Amino acid sequence: MDVDRRRRVLSIANRKNPLLGYNFQISLTESQSSPAGTLTTIALTGAGLTVAAGFQECSGLEGTLEVHEQAVGGRNDAVLRFPTRMKWTNIQLKRGIVASDVLWTWFEGFAQGKASRRDGVIVLQNEEHQPQIVWGFRRGLPVKYSGPALNAQQSAVAIESIEIAHEGLYHIRGASGIAAAARAIFDALT
Repeated sequence: MDVDRRRRVLSIANRKNPLLGYNFQISLTESQSSPAGTLTTIALTGAGLTVAAGFQECSGLEGTLEVHEQAVGGRNDAVLRFPTRMKWTNIQLKRGIVASDVLWTWFEGFAQGKASRRDGVIVLQNEEHQPQIVWGFRRGLPVKYSGPALNAQQSAVAIESIEIAHEGLYHIRGASGIAAAARAIFDALT
């Protein structure tokens, strides 16, 4: 390998941005009774915390601003657009099925009227497992559970998934301390 190519390879290996999407953790905790509630510090100190660890995939960190279009008389070259409300995509989590049935229990609990909504924290980490970016969602509600597709002719991992509708996604700025606390709780519980 020539010297210039080696430098380029080392430069890419030492790059801090962009972050890779495979190193993340997800934590869920009981929601506050207020629909406008935000993530509480008690959720990050371990009280009532349920950690849904080991997910292989998380998608749905997405929102769309709906727009009202208004045609104005005499102005044929444009349509005015006004923001109306945010619409949030459901968060989908997938993982290899494990002995713990915490996801099924949460989902089934709503059918029995015994479950409660959950707030969530999604922590994206760097290569050294240090928290870098934290998203939160409010008042999560499990709207779909999918068990594994079973096939005796394959030796693939059995995957379960859950889809969570929520009332708002937010980005926690400067949350390395919060993310570090969530990581400490995760480490203590696993």
